[in-house]
Amino acid sequence: MSADDDDITEELLADAGKLTGLSLELLGLDPHPDDMTAEQRLQFDPDDLAEMAAVAPVDRRKAVSQTRLLAGLLWNSSSILIDQLFRDLGTLSALDIVSPADIAGTSVLSSLPPQFAASYDAKFTQKFIVVAADVTACLVRGWTAPGCLAAELAVRCLLDQAEITEDIYELDLPDDWRADVEEVLLEDADSEALYSENLDVLEDDADKLGFDQWFKPFAPGDTVPPYACS
Repeated sequence: MSADDDDITEELLADAGKLTGLSLELLGLDPHPDDMTAEQRLQFDPDDLAEMAAVAPVDRRKAVSQTRLLAGLLWNSSSILIDQLFRDLGTLSALDIVSPADIAGTSVLSSLPPQFAASYDAKFTQKFIVVAADVTACLVRGWTAPGCLAAELAVRCLLDQAEITEDIYELDLPDDWRADVEEVLLEDADSEALYSENLDVLEDDADKLGFDQWFKPFAPGDTVPPYACS
């Protein structure tokens, strides 16, 4: 690991505390029984509590450090995501016609389902930026499940960016961190089907997966920023 790698690790660990919308436990860290209230301990089986308490201090410190690093990475990636979306918007705004090839060369939009690439114009990107900003704000104000398909896709783009940073700097993160985070942030998500190569899946569920549905709330209680609904 180079000096630059050390620098970003310290930066990410410093940013971990800013991610107030997700606890370390939600990010996969098993709490120590001594850190729980009596009510919290009642939620676990005695065998599970014993297993948590038996973790060696050195292993506990490593787990805490890795999870804090993940928290800082998500915070850092949320900023990069929005910055790169604005860059993508600038690229598309300069084009008279947007082609799938143009989308393939973008920073973030290229991560969206490719079969809809011809629809990713500047107006779509503006709406997606608003939704992505709302999603990243949940990392601070308290996590709420995405209220529409576009929000689910924004979460996936956020995690894509986190993986890019992880690969560049070879960060020491928890094993299978993405799967664990997706289980929390994208529980029962429909958006994964949009990446299916089976066109029948998309045709059969066009009423809920079609491009015209992406910014529509899943249910009456779900919220989508007004601009994105326009």
